Amino acid sequence: MGVDKKRSQNSEWRVPEKRLFGFALLGGALGVLGGMYVFHHKTKHRSFRIGVPLLLCLNVGTFYYLLKLILKL
Repeated sequence: MGVDKKRSQNSEWRVPEKRLFGFALLGGALGVLGGMYVFHHKTKHRSFRIGVPLLLCLNVGTFYYLLKLILKL
């Protein structure tokens, strides 16, 4: 998020939104969400305000399920 924010301010090549959502989907939702608010980037986009927290819930649920499988709780 920080790199994309800096590039947007300098009118440079941007990180595609699909890639940002891809990072969030693959386990990085907490980082993307944190980056959104630390860098004040993409916070006005409804898709990010709603989608990233939902992906965070999905990440937590997936990690819990995998942890439960591994530890056989």
